[in-house]
This record gives sequence, structure tokens and C-alpha cells, in this order.
Amino acid sequence: MSEPRWWVDCLDPFGRDRSMTVLVEHDSVVLVAPPGATAVLSPQQTRRLHSALDRAAGDLGLSE
Repeated sequence: MSEPRWWVDCLDPFGRDRSMTVLVEHDSVVLVAPPGATAVLSPQQTRRLHSALDRAAGDLGLSE
């Protein structure tokens, strides 16, 4: 079975389309930033990232 993962669209500082990946690996939540390690997020994209991180934590039983 594959590990749960989510993608969140974003931009780099130059306005190019990128994405961040949230995944569950073993007993950790992993956030993979776009190349250059900078992501520019709109308010809606920020909410999507929050949701993806929350779901990943829930898969690990880390939700409050």
C-alpha cells in the first residue's frame, strides 16, 4: 500500500508554477518544498496546505 500524500500548488518567487508535497512516511509527516526551498502561497493555497498537513497528522493519530 502506498503512503498517503497530498499536493498543494504554489509559485516560486519568480511566479513559476510549483507544488509542495505532504506525505506520511513511517511515523512522520514530511513536507517537500519546491526546488529552491521557497514557496509563495495565496490564502486559498495556504488553507489547502493546512488541510493536507492536518490530514497527514490525522493519519498518524496526531490530531488534537
